[in-house]
Amino acid sequence: MDPIKYLFEKSTLTGRMARWLLLLLGFDITYVNKKSMKGQAVSDHLAAHPVESDSRPMEDLFPDEDLACMEEEECKDWWQLYFDDVANQRGYGARILLITPEDLYLPSAFRLEFPCTNNIAEYEACVIGLEATMTLGIKKLKVYGDLSIVIYQTQEKWKTKDEKLKPYQEHLEGMIKNFEEIMFKY
Repeated sequence: MDPIKYLFEKSTLTGRMARWLLLLLGFDITYVNKKSMKGQAVSDHLAAHPVESDSRPMEDLFPDEDLACMEEEECKDWWQLYFDDVANQRGYGARILLITPEDLYLPSAFRLEFPCTNNIAEYEACVIGLEATMTLGIKKLKVYGDLSIVIYQTQEKWKTKDEKLKPYQEHLEGMIKNFEEIMFKY
């Protein structure tokens, strides 16, 4: 029923259809099937019509509050860095989020002015975040990333095989030496 899907999935095209496909290949078109909306309709309905099952108020207390405080005391002078890459039709970028020990959030976003792979963009995001923390003079840092290759290579659990990633890995290893304590978590 969808003519564009037909053009992209048909193995052999002739005549006008082949010319249309050649013209369309000049653009960055990605065909994505639309997912079913059944689950979304149910959640929209439940959100619009909440049901009170009990008249008791919900209790938001944390039962082991004293344990949470112990962990908080132990890590109260640690900063946190979250990093992620951005890759879409508009280009490539990096996002970082710094969280101070006082729970102040400092988000930043950067545009990368060169074409790169997802892994390189992720390394760039990590490098930008570490440079920002070094500029601020941060000495204790927890770094969180969502791409296992960057985290595990930095933890030295995996070796870098891609020649394009080796300079990034070496640069990260040099930057890590500027911190008193640093932890990378996936």
